[in-house]
Amino acid sequence: MSEYKISAPIAEKIEKELTIHNDVRIDNYYWLNQKENPKVIDYLNAENNYYDAKTAHTKTFQEDLFEEMKSRIKEDDESVPYKKNDYYYTTRFETGKQYPIYARKKESLEAVEEIMFEVNKLAEGHNFYKLSGLSISPNNKYAAYGVDTVGRREYTLQFKDLETGELFPEKIKNTTGGAAWATDNKTVFYTQKNPITLRSEKIFRHILGTDPSSDVEVFYENEEAFSTYVYRTKSDKYLIIGSHSSVSTEYRILEADNPTGNFRIFQTRERDLEYNIAHYDHNFYVLTNKDNATNFKLMKTSSKKTSKENWQDVLPHRADVLLEDISIFKDFLVVEERSNGLNKIRIIRWDNSEDFYLPFEEETYSAGVYYNPEFDTNVIRYGYNSMTTPSSVIDFNVDSKTKDIKKEQQVLGGKFDKNNYKSERLWATAKDGTKIAISLVYKKSTKISKNTPLLLYGYGSYGHTIDAGFSSTRLSLLDRGFVFAIAHVRGSEYLGRNWYENGKLLNKLNTFYDFIDCAKFLIQEKYTSPKHLYASGGSAGGLLMGAVINLNPELFNGVVASVPFVDVLTTMLDDSIPLTTGEYDEWGNPNEKESYDYMKLYSPYDNVKRQNYPNMLVTTGLHDSQVQYFEPAKWVAKLRDFKTDNNLLVLYTDMEAGHGGASGRFDALKEIARDYSFIIDLEVTQ
Repeated sequence: MSEYKISAPIAEKIEKELTIHNDVRIDNYYWLNQKENPKVIDYLNAENNYYDAKTAHTKTFQEDLFEEMKSRIKEDDESVPYKKNDYYYTTRFETGKQYPIYARKKESLEAVEEIMFEVNKLAEGHNFYKLSGLSISPNNKYAAYGVDTVGRREYTLQFKDLETGELFPEKIKNTTGGAAWATDNKTVFYTQKNPITLRSEKIFRHILGTDPSSDVEVFYENEEAFSTYVYRTKSDKYLIIGSHSSVSTEYRILEADNPTGNFRIFQTRERDLEYNIAHYDHNFYVLTNKDNATNFKLMKTSSKKTSKENWQDVLPHRADVLLEDISIFKDFLVVEERSNGLNKIRIIRWDNSEDFYLPFEEETYSAGVYYNPEFDTNVIRYGYNSMTTPSSVIDFNVDSKTKDIKKEQQVLGGKFDKNNYKSERLWATAKDGTKIAISLVYKKSTKISKNTPLLLYGYGSYGHTIDAGFSSTRLSLLDRGFVFAIAHVRGSEYLGRNWYENGKLLNKLNTFYDFIDCAKFLIQEKYTSPKHLYASGGSAGGLLMGAVINLNPELFNGVVASVPFVDVLTTMLDDSIPLTTGEYDEWGNPNEKESYDYMKLYSPYDNVKRQNYPNMLVTTGLHDSQVQYFEPAKWVAKLRDFKTDNNLLVLYTDMEAGHGGASGRFDALKEIARDYSFIIDLEVTQ
């Protein structure tokens, strides 16, 4: 890689003692959490300048990659219309424009289009603009929606008369962006966030057209480990207030035609009791882990008697099948399951006359039920894709058993043929003997050997499973001879709920060792070698990157860590930082010594040591509400001080964005092009 006459920024050391459990940690870069301090902004800008200088020779390539990725996208794209309450709704994009247009047609797809929101116009003058939580009143006349112009996911709730185009005067700040309408078309319920911790903690009732200062607080979630939200059931009969933590849920219900009534507790919260509810006819269906149903089971109960002693089994618990979700229709139930790591969609008629699965044939793939707002229909909509097959939206007729492919993702540019690519699933053996799946994809013409460049991606937290899906941007790697692989490490729910339990709290080290063992397996099987192996992950996946390079830096030539959660102990000991207290059941509460000692074993920032590290690109956003910008900034500063190599280490801070990156669809592509160019450049210049 070419050298430039610019020195890496050296952050000032200001010693800060952090003491708990008679253990003293010295944090020399604690001061970087002072966003209002000009010295902090100067340091971040210096790092950005250093990144620009060290990657200047790739700028043209980044632009070429961006144009290449953009050329594959159908710019004048449109979602498959869905029908709700006599209207067909679509989201579409126009050529050259960054943001969506939300539109609808009354009763027929041939009707005149009504544009509800032209987000490109709304976003003018903003570096970041996100419209979220769009919700239409039962009479189809009004829209509630949230707007975020910063990127911290603090939305201002607004209302629009869709018939006149007029906006209502009220603007309700600091919400989650969504709202639930009562049947009267004037009452809405919304969730407000704590202004410091950003925890979703209060539900308010608002009357359209009135001053928000008179809104009525109907629920306050006073337990810091819980967040709250509000929605309306698919049946439209009930308004639901939910509260959830990592290990417990609780719901309150109220008839939607009685908005000033009192919400009733469905089932009182209990630690380690999780449940979700769906209304149908005179019953609620309950997806729950009750009675040690680790992989969840389905139960039902009368809407008049909802506490758990009234719940009755519908679908039993199975040790080898994770019950992920259900969708209720008038004549049948749709069940989403996961077995041996793969999605299954099951259809069961209420009269028990049929019980069958949709057929999927590829070795590794991703499938899931789409948004299906219609209740009285014989058609379910689902999505399907794989690492070689672009996304499809498919309508399946339950009566005729026929498929209607409503939309296939178009990969433009004229070069893509899915038959030119191969995907497979391998199984690595972890250090404790557990088999870890690896999904990978590459071009058939790519020669697999120890000289093959391979990018290994991982996440492994919160039970979130990274499925083997398609990416048109990824083709820019595959067409250059790269293999792309996903390590399905513990901490996800790839192989069921126990897969998650074995990768959290005092089992968290499994996540990191699994990823390392997947890397070693790919090297051993000569899919690649350390000179050509790259790794990437974001957020909790960035924590994964930080942990594995402390443990086995020699395995990787380059690493991209996006918005990485790397200062685990300090963050989890500061309950003023957004989202901290709600995370105790994921990582542990370091105020307790056992958890503190265990987290200290892997916290990337606390385990930086004097050793060689791979080439690294670290990215963050100044307004990130999930992982604060100062975590990666401190980490890079410490790595600079400790690392004993001459490999490249650069930090890029987006001074306009938050955790999710840029808001425009093309700006998001530029971020991918930035990351890919870093990896490709490392490969071609060694």
